[in-house]
Amino acid sequence: MFIDLPSELEEALIDLGSVLPASSMEGTFLADSTSERYRTELASAPLFEETAGTLLRMLAAASGGYAVVRLGNIAQALGTGARFLRLATAILAEVAIPFQPFQRWPLWKELGTNLNANPRLSTGTGYNAFHMDLVNATQPPDYTTLLCVRPDPLGGGPSILSDARAAVSRLTPSSRAALADVAFKYGSFFELSDVGEEYKPFPVLDGEPADRGFVRFTAKMLTESGLDEEHAHAARELADQIVAGQVSFTLQRGDFLIVNQHRYVHGREPLGAGQHDVAPEDRRLLLQLFLRDGGTTGPIAS
Repeated sequence: MFIDLPSELEEALIDLGSVLPASSMEGTFLADSTSERYRTELASAPLFEETAGTLLRMLAAASGGYAVVRLGNIAQALGTGARFLRLATAILAEVAIPFQPFQRWPLWKELGTNLNANPRLSTGTGYNAFHMDLVNATQPPDYTTLLCVRPDPLGGGPSILSDARAAVSRLTPSSRAALADVAFKYGSFFELSDVGEEYKPFPVLDGEPADRGFVRFTAKMLTESGLDEEHAHAARELADQIVAGQVSFTLQRGDFLIVNQHRYVHGREPLGAGQHDVAPEDRRLLLQLFLRDGGTTGPIAS
């Protein structure tokens, strides 16, 4: 599920990085005019159409669910600042529409390493258990993207992914029935845009087709939902199956991971021991961006 770009495409994209315009927004979404300009510029790059087709096939819910695009050579040439982010945004706009559900953060949201944060959080140093982003929204982002600016210099923090729908298929019928109940809760809900309403409580299995619904799972709900034994047992069984099916890899500088949230859940292994000895400006840093399929509304709470 890794895409290494042909050298001639890399060279063309490096040149494009210097001419692509800054992203303009219409509300919380990337403006249509920006998307069209990006699409026109990318169309001139050799082998881009073929590469974009490969990416879309990898992400399709029926046959895949995640992909890693390797832009390390481009990051080496352009750095990981504004020019590189414009190029990454342009590539992602071929998948779906970049948007900002969190208005208090920019389009590319920083996920740094905070030694004072709860270790289980995305900015912490510990194990970040499997989850989908915005699990408690009626219309979560269709895709979540993680771009590596700096990997952990101590060698930790591999990304972990698992096919949640495959995990569900291995459950007992009684557990699947329990997970379809509107009985699960997790997280707060404030200062969010274009993700629907708060979904609380929600079902883990919403009964929607794979291209529309979600497996609404976060391991944190196992300890923070106040579940009764029947629903806790079903959620634990799903968690076990998700872990059993996991894959892991370490993102390198310039790599970006795209996860189709209709199929896959993601997380992170702990960072390397000794983070206090690493200068703050050298610690692991990812940037996150969300994508919305055109015309997708997602399941609505009843």
